[in-house]
Amino acid sequence: MAYRRVSSLLSRSLSSSPVTSLLLLPQGRNSSCARGLHRFGTAVAVEEPIKPPVQVNQTQLLINGQFVDAASGKTFPTSDPRTGEVIASVAEGDKEDINRAVSAARKAFDEGPWPKMSPYERSKIIYRFADLLEKHKDELAALEVWDTGKPYEQVASAEIPTLVRLFRYYAGWADKIHGLTVPADGPHHVQVLHEPIGVAGQIIPWNFPLLMYVWKVGPALACGNTIVLKTAEQTPLSALYASQLFHEAGLPPGVLNVISGYGPTAGAALASHMDVDKLAFTGSTDTGKIVLELAARSNLKPVTLELGGKSPFIVCEDANVDRAVELAHFALFFNQGQCCCAGSRTFVHESVYDEFIEKAKARAMRRVVGDPFRKGVEQGPQIDLEQFEKVMNYIKAGIECGAILETGGERIGSKGYYIQPTVFTDVKDGMPIATDEIFGPVQSILKFRDVNEVIQRANATHYGLAAGVFTSDIDTANTLTRALRVGTVWVNCFDVFDAAIPFGGFKMSGHGREKGIYSLNNYLQVKAVVTPLKNPAWL
Repeated sequence: MAYRRVSSLLSRSLSSSPVTSLLLLPQGRNSSCARGLHRFGTAVAVEEPIKPPVQVNQTQLLINGQFVDAASGKTFPTSDPRTGEVIASVAEGDKEDINRAVSAARKAFDEGPWPKMSPYERSKIIYRFADLLEKHKDELAALEVWDTGKPYEQVASAEIPTLVRLFRYYAGWADKIHGLTVPADGPHHVQVLHEPIGVAGQIIPWNFPLLMYVWKVGPALACGNTIVLKTAEQTPLSALYASQLFHEAGLPPGVLNVISGYGPTAGAALASHMDVDKLAFTGSTDTGKIVLELAARSNLKPVTLELGGKSPFIVCEDANVDRAVELAHFALFFNQGQCCCAGSRTFVHESVYDEFIEKAKARAMRRVVGDPFRKGVEQGPQIDLEQFEKVMNYIKAGIECGAILETGGERIGSKGYYIQPTVFTDVKDGMPIATDEIFGPVQSILKFRDVNEVIQRANATHYGLAAGVFTSDIDTANTLTRALRVGTVWVNCFDVFDAAIPFGGFKMSGHGREKGIYSLNNYLQVKAVVTPLKNPAWL
């Protein structure tokens, strides 16, 4: 595995090393669908779960700088994906709690010190927070793994360093946001001001809780806004812990409020709240439509959406097959396949198709699945029973539609939500496994003949989040990168998430951009100020 730098630790590039394999039973490519579902075991997955090296201390709502119970007194369970057992009972926020949080955020924006503080002072608080995140990296990593099921090595070596890097990046932006002075045709002085937008409502998903936390919170606070953040009900723990550290760093009360709860109650109340000035949402396209409608029907607040994807990963005829297989494997199976930009349509040129299939199948069978706290594990469980069953239903649909199941397709063990790494070949464009966002460890491999054909097929989707291109020909790369209707194209790499690189989608994958300078635009509004000049020396 080759890492580009700390801020790009989530990426896999051309230089890759094999991963230690487990003893798995082979499966023949030419077996029928019924015979294709061979059982195989993973010793790591069936051992007793490792006890997480962390205590859960924060389970309440964060409102106006204080951790408090929900107004209703209700709680809900957050569960361990390794076992399905309850980790902790967390306060269940609903409309009343959203109202309290928005009121606190509004007062903090209208009357509090945060937007009136000098940008340099704001940056110092964000820098102190980043230092505290780094100091408590082990606790944060353990909470994230326990609540999500993703491998500890992934979180500790990639996600936590990226979290810290991004907050430092936005701390650096705080005192560099400025307006313009523009010339007018007559005797007028014209200023263009970039002002904080006010109270930002933010809704984050369960697949990358801490990274989505910084993608939302970082730019909003750097611009001087206040926030009401709703966490995903599946993964509330790490954001609560991090937000406690933020207040230790000196964040004033009411600037950042965190509500745990469900989408139809807390999420809907936030999206439709009349006193929220801006909304940002990351999640499924279907839910994004609801969020957008609620925002429009209330006070027509602007909305940033980062939604689903069905990203093509295109392996061209000049590919080094071994390297292409490893990168395509990473593009799909990373984070248990629970990634909006996963390379979930693997298009392979017909000249290397057969070789690619055999090697992709072998690589999937070597993938180490097990307890995410155990060293060397590449793949943990899916997030919960609902997602597990969704993935298994898509695997069933793939078989029923006539795709060839090369390997995988079954559950691992009887406890938790582990799924065998699964590879389908002979996949056709209209099959559900080729059109729908599965969000699981299911690789669909499709054959193509030429560049024009693959461009048309890759673009034939409602989504447009990302794409991967594997080629050694610069002309082919240039042709594809300009033709693919997506927000990000990775060439001979994948999942490179540097702090400065904007991320977002075309079409039904959303609008607006996260990260980089473009993310600041989401949390600023533009004001023109015009004053007359009397006897100006110059215009």
